[in-house]
Amino acid sequence: MSDAVITVENLSKRYLLGHRSGEQGVYGYTLREVIGREARSFVRNAVDVFRGRQVVQGDEIEEFWALKNVSFEVKPGEVIGIVGRNGAGKSTLLKILSRITEPTDGRVLVRGRVASLLEVGTGFHPELTGRENIFLNGAILGMTQREIRKKFDEIVAFAEVERFLDTPVKRYSSGMYVRLAFAVAAHLEPEILVVDEVLAVGDAEFQRKCLGKMDEFSRMQGRTVLLVSHNVGVITSLCPTVIWLDQGSIRQCGTARAVIGEYLSHQLHNQDSLIRLDRFLRPPNIQDDRLRLESLAWLCDFPLQHGEPIRARIQFKTRAPVANVSIGIGFSDIGGRRLLTYETDFQDGLRPSVNRSGIHCVEVEIDSLPLAPDIYVLDVGARSGDSHPLDQLAGAVTLEIVPGPKTPGYIVLSDAAVRLKSNWNWNGLAEHGKLVECQTL
Repeated sequence: MSDAVITVENLSKRYLLGHRSGEQGVYGYTLREVIGREARSFVRNAVDVFRGRQVVQGDEIEEFWALKNVSFEVKPGEVIGIVGRNGAGKSTLLKILSRITEPTDGRVLVRGRVASLLEVGTGFHPELTGRENIFLNGAILGMTQREIRKKFDEIVAFAEVERFLDTPVKRYSSGMYVRLAFAVAAHLEPEILVVDEVLAVGDAEFQRKCLGKMDEFSRMQGRTVLLVSHNVGVITSLCPTVIWLDQGSIRQCGTARAVIGEYLSHQLHNQDSLIRLDRFLRPPNIQDDRLRLESLAWLCDFPLQHGEPIRARIQFKTRAPVANVSIGIGFSDIGGRRLLTYETDFQDGLRPSVNRSGIHCVEVEIDSLPLAPDIYVLDVGARSGDSHPLDQLAGAVTLEIVPGPKTPGYIVLSDAAVRLKSNWNWNGLAEHGKLVECQTL
């Protein structure tokens, strides 16, 4: 018998999507056609209810397979990361593992108590207080009141919601909701913790606490974690094993660096020299909305080349005067470690004040890009003064640095690194590039 805590065999999930036929819209049909169509829809829905089938609105039905023939095993204490584009089936898989949704085909065996954190508010009753929801969630997990009380103080301290403990959670902010939900899920001793992208709602400090708790949860307590995230740095640093879902099927499963590297390379095929920063969600800790980054355009050969000059223009929009503005970009490896930072105020300390609202831009020029060929994550940010954040896009985009015309072959085979120019003098170098005997020191 397998010792796996999660066994997934040929798992498939089908949804039925309803569409209105034709492209004319309601006002393009006669009254007779509308009445006839609605009557047919009513009869079909009644038959579906009678036979216990899914009721789908619309007169054209389309099958959509969110998952198709997915199979894998998870051992006790493993931390598994799941990556994939939107619509790849990641959330559907977690919902099936959490017993929220039933599969269409296949089999899932879960051995142990599962705590899930899939969406803001999942498992909480909005009318109950934070205190009452802690006991409610513990009861759902099969714990006694004595066991819950034993963990109660740890949960409250971790979530940092002492002042609002007796307030109905419907009045909580999304950040407070997530803090309490994660604290409950992580502290009530489930054997398996399932976490979706919902942690992105929390602030940076709380995200670090959550990552540390999940690491402790797996390494020190020997429990299992399944984590879905678009943040490849988090996945790489926390998850030794990664599953890449693509259009409902497993495209690759293996070590984090190998899978994430292939996944990002696949994503980079449609890489564009213009990055629309205004389309990204901002972290909740950015409260000042006077300045918003709009776009970053590479004004040089693209993709970027190691050892070659690069030039970029960052466009931003202001809605009110802002003093002491600094804008910067940073390059990190796929594990989230910052390797290189360029900021407008670094060399001369200049922090201009933007006294009128409107569209503005700043350009950066770099004589020689020192990053070795590899895949990197780009951060873009703006601040006022030394530390006041105006806008921040961590991991805004993934970039591939390719070899330049002067890049040595051995560098192409190396890991991500910063390689800087320096001056070297060969002591004892004779004419025609031949070394002669050098006097010892």
